Amino acid sequence: MAFAMWEFITVFVLALILAYPLGHYLADVMQAKPMKSDRLFRWIEQPLYRVLGVRQTGMNWRQYLGAFVISNVVLFVVSVVILMTQAWLPLNPDHVPNIKWDLALHTTISFLTNTNQQHYSGQAQLSYLSQMTVIVGMQFLSPIIGLALLTAMLRTLFLQSGKTQSKDKQHWQEINLGNYWLDLIRPLLRFFLPLAFIFSLLLTWQGVPATLSGGPVAQNLDQSVEVKTQHIPLGPVAPMVAIKQLGSNGGGWYGPNSSVPLENPTPFSNVIEMLAILLIPLSVVFMIGRFVQRRKLMWMIFGTMLLMSLASTMLSMWTEKFSLLPNVAQMEGKEVRFGVEASALWSSLTTQVNNGSVNMMHDSSSPLNGLVQLCNMLINAIWGGIGCGVLQFFIYLLLAVFIAGLMTGRTPEIFGRKIEVTEIKLLAFVILLQPVVILGLTALAIAFPSLTANSNPAFHGISQVFYEYVSAFANNGSGFEGLGDNTVWWNLSASVALLAGRYSVLIVPVLIAVSLATKPKATEGKGSLHIESPTFALTLIGIVLILTVLQFMPVLVLGPIADYLSVHI
Repeated sequence: MAFAMWEFITVFVLALILAYPLGHYLADVMQAKPMKSDRLFRWIEQPLYRVLGVRQTGMNWRQYLGAFVISNVVLFVVSVVILMTQAWLPLNPDHVPNIKWDLALHTTISFLTNTNQQHYSGQAQLSYLSQMTVIVGMQFLSPIIGLALLTAMLRTLFLQSGKTQSKDKQHWQEINLGNYWLDLIRPLLRFFLPLAFIFSLLLTWQGVPATLSGGPVAQNLDQSVEVKTQHIPLGPVAPMVAIKQLGSNGGGWYGPNSSVPLENPTPFSNVIEMLAILLIPLSVVFMIGRFVQRRKLMWMIFGTMLLMSLASTMLSMWTEKFSLLPNVAQMEGKEVRFGVEASALWSSLTTQVNNGSVNMMHDSSSPLNGLVQLCNMLINAIWGGIGCGVLQFFIYLLLAVFIAGLMTGRTPEIFGRKIEVTEIKLLAFVILLQPVVILGLTALAIAFPSLTANSNPAFHGISQVFYEYVSAFANNGSGFEGLGDNTVWWNLSASVALLAGRYSVLIVPVLIAVSLATKPKATEGKGSLHIESPTFALTLIGIVLILTVLQFMPVLVLGPIADYLSVHI
C-alpha cells in the first residue's frame, strides 16, 4: 500500500510539474497569441486553412455549433465506410474481414465521442488502416473537439463585455465564440502531435511495438494440441497507445488494453502511461487561469478536483486490497508484474479522467472498488475528459451557484450575470438526462435477461449492466467485461448513451454561456456570492455527491453494495 501511494505521489507530482507550464502554453495556443514557434507552424497551418476555406474570423453560436456538427457528421460517415470496407483496402497484412454494420456504428460513435468503448477485440477485428485512420485519427480529433467547445464557452462567459438583453434574443447572434476550425487545427499541430510524438518514443524505448509489418507466427510448445501455431499481432502500437492515454481516450490496440505486455511492458511504461492519463486534463485546468485571467477561479477548480481525486484514490486502493477478504491481496484479473495496489491506482485514475484504459480487468475488482469506479464516472468531473471534464464541472458550478443563491436569499448570479429561467431549464435538462438514459437502459436490459448475455445473473450482473451504460454516458469506455456486448442490442443501446452523454455536456454549457453573455454585467461587490473560496468549494462537492451518489443509490445498493455484503454475510 505504501509503495502504491508513493507511486501515486510520484505520478501526480510529475504531472503537476509538467502540466503548469503546458497549461500556460495551451492557453497561448488557443488565444492565438504571437509565439516564437509561429515561424515553424505557420507554413503548415496556412495551406490547411486555404484547403479548408477557413477564414480567420469569429463565429456566432449558430456558426460555431454548425461547424462542430458538420465536422462530426463527416468524421462519422468516413469512419463507418472505412470499417465496413477494410477487407478491400490496403494496410491489411493479417487479412482482417469487414466489420458488421452495428459494430461499425458503435465503434465509430464510441471513438467520435472520445469514449473508446470497445465491443471488439482490437488486433483481431481491425486492419492497420482502420487502426491508423479511424481509431488513431479520432483519438486525436475527439479530445481537441472537446477542448474547442470549452474554449468557446470560456471566451463567451468571461471575455464578452455584456450587453442589454433584448426580447427577440438578437444579441445571441452578436456573441463571438471564436473560429471552430482554428480551435481544432492550432492545438492539433502545436500541442497534441508534439506531445504524442514524445510519448510514442518513450513507449517504443520501453518495448512497445511500432511497425507496419505483419505479426510473426510462433510454434506452440505443446505439439499435441490441435492448433500448433499462434499468430502474434503487432503493428504501430506505440503511437496509438501514446495518444490513447494523452487524449483521455483509452481504447487499446489489443482487446485486454494496457494489461497486455505489448502495450505496457514494464513498470516504467506503467508510470509513463499513468502520467499521460493525468497530464492534459491537469493542463486544461491550469489553462483556464491564464485564458480568463482569474487565477483564484483556477485554484478553486484545481482544489475541488484534487480533493475528490485524493478521496477516490485512497478508497480505491484500500477497498481493492482489503474489502473482499480481510488482509488478503486478491490477484484475480490482475497482472503479477503490477500487483494489487498499482492496478487499483490505475483503475481510480482512469475513471477519474474519462480515459477508460485498464491494466487490470475491472470486472475482477472487489465490489467496493467497483463502487468507487462507478461513482468516479457518475461524477464525471474529477479531472474528467479533455474539455468536457471542465464543462461538466461548470454545470455543477452553475447549479451550486443557483442553490446557494436560493439558500442565502440572493438572486443567483455568476461573474456579475444573473442565472434566470433559460439557464435553469438548460441545466435541468442536462442534469436529468443522466439518470433517465442510464437507469432507463439498465432497467430495459435487466428486464429482458436474454438481451444482456452477462456472465453473472446475481448482484454482480446488475453491476455489469449498470457499469456498461455509466461508462458509455460518461464517455469513459472501461467495462465489466463479463458481458457478451458485441450484439445488436448492446451496440445500439450503448450508442444512445454515448451520444447523449457526449453532446449534452459539450453543447449545453456553451448555450448557457451565450445566454449569460447577452446580459448586463453588474459589478461584483460585498453582497455578491464569492465562488472562489474554500467554503463554496465544499458546498460544490456536497452538491456533486447529492446529484451523483444519492440519486443513483438504489441501483448502487442492488449492485456493488449487495455484491459486497453477499461475500461477507
